[in-house]
Amino acid sequence: MPRTDLDPESCYRAVKSKDRRFDGVFYTCVATTGIYCRPSCPARTPGFANVSFRPTAAACQAAGFRACKRCLPDATPGSPDWDVAADVAGRAMRLIADGLVDREGVDGLASRVGYTPRHLGRLLTQELGAGPLALARARRAQTARILIETTEMGFADIAFAAGFSSIRQFNETVREVYAVSPSELRGRRGGRRTPSGTITMRLAVRTPFAGSRLLDFLAFHVVPGVEVAGDGWYARTLDLPHGPGTVRLELGDDLRIGETAFVAAEFALEDVRDTAAAVERVRRLLDADCDPVAVDDHLVEDPVIGSLVRGTPGLRVPGQVDGDETAVRTVIGQQVSVAGARAVAGRIVAAHGRPVDTEVPGLTHLFPDAAALAAVDPETLPMPRARGRAVVALATALSSGSLALDRGPDREDVRHRMLDLPGIGPWTADYVAMRALGHPDVFLAGDLAVRKVLAGLGGEAVDVEGWRPWRSYALMHLWNTLMPSTSKEN
Repeated sequence: MPRTDLDPESCYRAVKSKDRRFDGVFYTCVATTGIYCRPSCPARTPGFANVSFRPTAAACQAAGFRACKRCLPDATPGSPDWDVAADVAGRAMRLIADGLVDREGVDGLASRVGYTPRHLGRLLTQELGAGPLALARARRAQTARILIETTEMGFADIAFAAGFSSIRQFNETVREVYAVSPSELRGRRGGRRTPSGTITMRLAVRTPFAGSRLLDFLAFHVVPGVEVAGDGWYARTLDLPHGPGTVRLELGDDLRIGETAFVAAEFALEDVRDTAAAVERVRRLLDADCDPVAVDDHLVEDPVIGSLVRGTPGLRVPGQVDGDETAVRTVIGQQVSVAGARAVAGRIVAAHGRPVDTEVPGLTHLFPDAAALAAVDPETLPMPRARGRAVVALATALSSGSLALDRGPDREDVRHRMLDLPGIGPWTADYVAMRALGHPDVFLAGDLAVRKVLAGLGGEAVDVEGWRPWRSYALMHLWNTLMPSTSKEN
């Protein structure tokens, strides 16, 4: 369903059927009650004449509607359309969710996506029903509600953690969006309380969700000092705008169809102002906004990979918490085994990463930032000289700002800029597009492992064009056959 053209009759059919697949894709505004709901709200379906439909929670709020207290419409995965289209609106939404407007204002957001502030405001209002400030305000309200309900943090700390500039703004927004005070919101729902210094959240993902296989991929690629993993869990350090942090995720399978599942995430942050950025980056890692039903329905009947899709429904494309790190790690891993790449990356982390104190055994460093690697003599890196020069050239481009991997620039522009760098070819540029930029339609036809799996399936001459626009997921199904399991049961 296109974001810019919500057909009322189609939306209403989804609402009548309580179809959870559309949660986060659009919102239902009810004129008779003044509230907005997710499509699957369990309340009685209002009459067609009394409802309208909007593409974002911010659009509903801007139109004067308040969030339903029963279905909590803001607690949904985001629209999968943002990654598929990757247009200006989608790229801007990713940056807003990362807290960029709170840190750099609308001017900073407009600069990242290459538009003037006025033009960007018009475009977002046309596409999403609200301008950048309203979209950022809706995100702050959602973060605040989660913190109010699930932590013991004081309201002042929550206000600044959610990105509000004052306690007054925080109180007014909560009252306007949820029709209750922060105190009433905390008392109304019994959430899980967390120890001092940690923030525990439940991150929404659509089902089916192959969390165990996502964990297997992450565990197979862990870099010593930066990441650790075990049976059912994964943890890593986070280099955030105001300071370091860590996250620990509980990852398991939920194979229900068209429901909303939740991944438990425990954050430890040096500065609570980084809460929104930390959450958004981990959601990107989880591919949380994926619509697995649409992906699987498209691929499941394919004669080559259909059996793989049926065997692992809800497989995700692992994202990233830092695009620069993903790109550097990809170059490090060129033409070496995964084990070899992990070892080399671990040595680089130990030599050039920033040490951090954490409560998680094994998490000792932040991955080196681009500026630190740009200053390294490539001859000293533990890899062939040509690859060392490629790492330093990439880091130099990232640190200078001539290359950005924060999902703000256009994907094709990023690809061309990467290919202009020495030592970076199509495989590396496309892999970075898939993981760092969230591109759902990348296929690495020259990957040796992929060719081997395809040969075993009898699909050497398969027409991968038929897998569009989900070729990245098809690729993951092929790689998944080679991934060792972290589960003790296996």
